[in-house]
Amino acid sequence: MDFRQLTTFRTLALTLNFHQAAEQLDYVQSTVTAQIQALEEDLGTRLFDRLGRYIKLTEAGERLLPYTEQLLTIAEEARTAVSGQKGYTGTLTIGATETLCTYRLPAVLHQFRLTYPQVRLLLTPSPFSSLRRLVSDGQVDLAFLMEEPITATALHAESLLAESILLVASADHPLARYSAILPSDLENETLLMTEAGCSYRLQFQHQLNKAGIQPTTIMEFESIEAIKQCTLIGMGIAILPAITVTTEIQQGKLVVLPWSGEPIGLIMQMIWHKQKWLSPVLQAFLQVARNNLVQPTRS
Repeated sequence: MDFRQLTTFRTLALTLNFHQAAEQLDYVQSTVTAQIQALEEDLGTRLFDRLGRYIKLTEAGERLLPYTEQLLTIAEEARTAVSGQKGYTGTLTIGATETLCTYRLPAVLHQFRLTYPQVRLLLTPSPFSSLRRLVSDGQVDLAFLMEEPITATALHAESLLAESILLVASADHPLARYSAILPSDLENETLLMTEAGCSYRLQFQHQLNKAGIQPTTIMEFESIEAIKQCTLIGMGIAILPAITVTTEIQQGKLVVLPWSGEPIGLIMQMIWHKQKWLSPVLQAFLQVARNNLVQPTRS
């Protein structure tokens, strides 16, 4: 068992795709396969189940992953300490929801790549419900999410931006003419929503429940873009972060429905494990994120 094998194992565990892992590691696919096979032989157990074109971690692979993260982190610490250099090399794994991957992080990633071209960045789009676990298990170095302020004892959370959530519909939707939208106005409407457990969905549904309103139909999507497209053709009303619909509102394709209830808002935060070593690379990324995303205070 060597560090190259462990690095390959971690990359494959995150991508669950031999081709993608090979691309990220700059290997040919056969090298990834050979290193995983050698690691499995050394440990005497299978780490991945091969299911046709798909793979998944076995129970042994799940157990190995956090140890792999610890070993690779310690190796990076040792390398930096011995070299006496700033250590702006290596790999940084970032987790984020689809919304933030699409609308907030591209500028951060671009700036970081320009400043630190020797660092390999791995961006892992993940469901909201998985991000805390990925950070806690050490599968990602840092994660970005939109949520109410986080107070988890094992995680460090740093607030960046206030994110507003809007109720939107197509421009020709009947409710687009209303001067105020009451919870009762939505009782017979189709609501287009993100995954269960999403913070702003929970906030909105809490308000409806408090008013005793049960919408006739709720359609659940994993993709923000799918929700937008369905809203544009008039399939229903969507609850979405303002950053995802700015263009469509400016173009007049979507309209903001004037919600009469409590404003729905979240905080964009970056989180990392409190026991995580803040390597020079991670510290540099945190600072780039702050420079690009922290909301300026008004004097």
